[in-house]
Amino acid sequence: MNKTSLPSISSINRQWYVVDAANQTLGRLATEIASVLRGKNNPSFTPHLDTGDFVVVVNAEKIRVSGKKAQRKLYRRHSGRPGGIKVESFESLQKRIPERIVEKAVKGMLPHNALGRQMFRKLKVYKGNGHPHLAQRPQPFQLNPSASAK
Repeated sequence: MNKTSLPSISSINRQWYVVDAANQTLGRLATEIASVLRGKNNPSFTPHLDTGDFVVVVNAEKIRVSGKKAQRKLYRRHSGRPGGIKVESFESLQKRIPERIVEKAVKGMLPHNALGRQMFRKLKVYKGNGHPHLAQRPQPFQLNPSASAK
């Protein structure tokens, strides 16, 4: 019987990628980002280990959704107090905190456990074109043609 080789934690070489979210569809972009955060683009992918790379997303305020989701898509949060639910539409959240839209979409596509939380920490989302991670020399990430805006 062949043994499955497992990468050691010290042998994992993490890359930094920068993704431009301008005119990208939210869900298609989020699946690509979640795949990179999990490490599915690496040959050493292991489901129970964090073998993923870092992802920096810029231009989060220019993300788009199809159809009438801009008016109808709702984001809910709860303060934990009775009657503390807050509901906000995509449009108003995009004006107020556009980074949160991308973060929530990607977080929902990661595992819902401690490993997923560890993967989520490697996601950095910024409004505008600049980011403070130039020292890591992030490479531009090429999205699949199906993930591009049409």
